[in-house]
Amino acid sequence: MQAVVYRGVDDLRVETVPVPRIGAGDLLVRVAACGVCPTDIKKIHHGTVTPPRIFGHETSGTIVKLGARVRGFRVGERVALHHHIPCLDCHACRHRAFAQCPQYKRTGVTAGFEPAGGGYAQYVCVMSFCLPGVVKIPAKNTFIEGAMLEPVNTVLKAVNRLAVLPGDFVLVAGQGPIGLLFTRLLALRGVKVIVTDLLDQRLNFARSSGTAHALRADAADLPEQIQRFTRGRGLDAAVIAVPADAALKQAVALLRGGGQTLLFAHTKRGAVSPVDLSGICVDEKDLIGSYSADATLQKNVARLVFSRRLDVRELVTHTFPLTETAAAVALAANPQPDSLKIVVQQEGFDTARAGLTPAALRAKS
Repeated sequence: MQAVVYRGVDDLRVETVPVPRIGAGDLLVRVAACGVCPTDIKKIHHGTVTPPRIFGHETSGTIVKLGARVRGFRVGERVALHHHIPCLDCHACRHRAFAQCPQYKRTGVTAGFEPAGGGYAQYVCVMSFCLPGVVKIPAKNTFIEGAMLEPVNTVLKAVNRLAVLPGDFVLVAGQGPIGLLFTRLLALRGVKVIVTDLLDQRLNFARSSGTAHALRADAADLPEQIQRFTRGRGLDAAVIAVPADAALKQAVALLRGGGQTLLFAHTKRGAVSPVDLSGICVDEKDLIGSYSADATLQKNVARLVFSRRLDVRELVTHTFPLTETAAAVALAANPQPDSLKIVVQQEGFDTARAGLTPAALRAKS
């Protein structure tokens, strides 16, 4: 089969590799679509993991082979995959810190080499311990929607960490694909969302959904605008969906006493940022983080996405064939004014049912 193999820093090569073999408890899935995730981009650009690997973990496709002991699935079923599943029994899991579970840290979907998701390939093996995360895609829905379950899951997990109530004011800094998911999920909870970004096109996109008060992140009077919008109360919570220290410091300063700031994009080890600790202590402001997904939320995520109560299709602005995965990664790493979510699609993928315009489906190099 064809696969895109990571061979070193910024070195992605289209190669011919063996179709992965499956065990008695595994599935073999023909990949239809795989989203480009910032987590993989960082690994590719910074070489934080050893090559060779086949990345891609926001994956959907069709089951083509079942292991002898697999029950509950059939060949031909369209499915969305989940590459990390916690054991639900260890100390971390008992505290619902699933991303810290030793089993969760094992990647259970692979196209070969050290398991790394494998979605940038024609076929993947879904290992037995990851079968609880496999979700069947309804006939009315698309492979793109299936591929979006994993990123939606990560955002819903983070939103659940916030102690917000209907009518609260919440800032979402950054309106890329993840920031826009935060904006929409928070709006579904009756929260008054304020969003910031440096790209006017993304601010306009946030405004068009009617769910957000959109402001330029570099506006000199941004703090004053937020204070006016919150009627002097300040923010009840802030989500930092960009790795920007300035956004973090500003958000903490604009929180009311007892408010929360949630970090979602600060994933680089060793990054340090000065914070006024008296605000955390005396003003009882919480500084929290959220990372990766929560497999126990999969059914809720599937209901949101497949019902289109959270319609993710319009977030996908560019698709690329497998052979142009490097270009897809480059665009996702260097977003343009008209780009949001980037997806790698396989030959034969049915775009007609995706509900996307031809302009949204054009490939960019």
